[in-house]
Amino acid sequence: MSMRTNGRPITRDDVEAAFQRVVGEGEKAAGSAVPSAVVAAGAAALCAIALAYLAGKRRGRHRSSVVEIRRL
Repeated sequence: MSMRTNGRPITRDDVEAAFQRVVGEGEKAAGSAVPSAVVAAGAAALCAIALAYLAGKRRGRHRSSVVEIRRL
């Protein structure tokens, strides 16, 4: 990115203003991405929990033993 100086030297204020513009744009982009990232992380966590539940339920069905109690 080139900065036009119109024949005058670049001052500290010019550099700070340019830096604030760049940082401000980054903060806006990051701020707008946060809600969608939270939703995506929540959905991924919910899917992982559901898969773990279903896998455990299936494994328990295959490994459970049948206990028969008889009275004498």
